[in-house]
Amino acid sequence: MVSVENVVASGSLGIELDLETVARELSEVVDYDPEKYPGAYFRLDDSAPLITVYRTGKYIITGADSADEASATRSEFLRLLTNQSILPKAEDEWYKIQNYVCMEDIGQQLNLSALAIGLGLEITEYEPEQFPGLIYRPTDHDCVLLIFGSGKVIITGAKDVDSAEESVTGLLEQIDSLF
Repeated sequence: MVSVENVVASGSLGIELDLETVARELSEVVDYDPEKYPGAYFRLDDSAPLITVYRTGKYIITGADSADEASATRSEFLRLLTNQSILPKAEDEWYKIQNYVCMEDIGQQLNLSALAIGLGLEITEYEPEQFPGLIYRPTDHDCVLLIFGSGKVIITGAKDVDSAEESVTGLLEQIDSLF
């Protein structure tokens, strides 16, 4: 069973924002330095996911542990903007979960050099002097799997938890057939 490590969502407020004014009015929850980065960072509380907002009104939520937490963060963010009269009502133009990052421990040590050859050099990258994991792009899933010799697997690019689970199941089937 994979564990969800991060959920990334994005949306659009449907309006342009004056980020300098927003940062000034909400200084307790906003960090904005346009010389370093064009987006404003909202953190609604210390343990909350991070919301990065751009002048265009587009925003990205990172660091959520679930789709529910991302959605709750979005709702709180929209309410805050409405309460400050930045938005006329607590609604956005669109919102979508973009990506799940999950982790699985398959419970066995792996020889990554042999695994790269077995899975196929055209769909794997393994350069241990640059990165300690094997990068695997299975042809039957949109996910990318980062496989480590310890047996830990990071799944990125999953559109939902089921696709992350399926990609790990496919990997395990491949490993079983190879070794």
